[in-house]
Amino acid sequence: MNKRQQLGFEHPVASDITPESVYRSRRAFLGTAGAAALAGLVPAAPARAAQDAPGALAARPDARYSTKEKLTPYGDVTSYNNFYEFGTSKSDPAHNAGSLRTRPWTVVVEGEVAKPRSFGIEDLLRLAPMEERIYRHRCVEAWSMVIPWTGYPLSHLLQAVQPTSRARYVEFVTLLDPAEMPGQNDAVLQWPYLEGLRMDEAMHPLALLTFGLYGKLLPNQNGAPVRMVLPWKYGFKSAKSIVRIRLVEQQPVTSWMRAVPNWYGFYSNVNPQVSPQNWSQAHERRIGQGSFGGLFTPQIPTRLFNGYGEQVAQLYKGMDLSKDF
Repeated sequence: MNKRQQLGFEHPVASDITPESVYRSRRAFLGTAGAAALAGLVPAAPARAAQDAPGALAARPDARYSTKEKLTPYGDVTSYNNFYEFGTSKSDPAHNAGSLRTRPWTVVVEGEVAKPRSFGIEDLLRLAPMEERIYRHRCVEAWSMVIPWTGYPLSHLLQAVQPTSRARYVEFVTLLDPAEMPGQNDAVLQWPYLEGLRMDEAMHPLALLTFGLYGKLLPNQNGAPVRMVLPWKYGFKSAKSIVRIRLVEQQPVTSWMRAVPNWYGFYSNVNPQVSPQNWSQAHERRIGQGSFGGLFTPQIPTRLFNGYGEQVAQLYKGMDLSKDF
């Protein structure tokens, strides 16, 4: 019996790919999907059986935190990914994530809390009202996207378990199962993947516990069934396929801190002035834009905190952001 079977993970769930045009008219799509499928007009998901495809994930638009920038096409969002559990190439997750079973799924919340608890994924989906937010994202490889996410602030979950006065940090632990996550058979990182936030970062309304994108449940390659989205930090800070959340007193040692501490610090806020790697972080290229399939995508300046400084700068008041990167 493997680790997944011991935890009760038995049944697969699908993650389908819906074109942006369908998303934008998804109410009409839902009403006609059955007839369209019979006519062969609805493309099947490449990694999952069509009959397992999830429905729309209802949410109210949240303009307070949403950018009005042009969305990255759904096909790019779901085929160009960093998710080393499924391989280190950007195309590997879309090809390999079909092995991940996301139902049933349990997230344990424990540590410095008054009410530790295990949440089934359906419990999490019902815990708070769903919001759709359009966030811009920045990765350390100097590419970026604009994605409509569905979820709710992580603070709702943390408040439900009542953090104690000793809870200073939040640690995220992702699934460990090399049978379903073939990239974990490689020693590129120490598994499982670990990430962390300071408590005030975790309680910030921009920190989104996320279940969907483009109005649909998360595809496997994008972190199904539940992940974090932290738009003012580099993408690797947003833990995917989370199975455990620990509230702790000491700062967690995250996976990339352990692997390359001189490159990846605990905070990893987007900062064009800090280039911990061997290339500049001062500019970025927006995936899905530019001519000839993005071959000539123009560079745009990287903004401090990825443009979310008005919302989050106060969290780092008095800190040396070149030292605390």
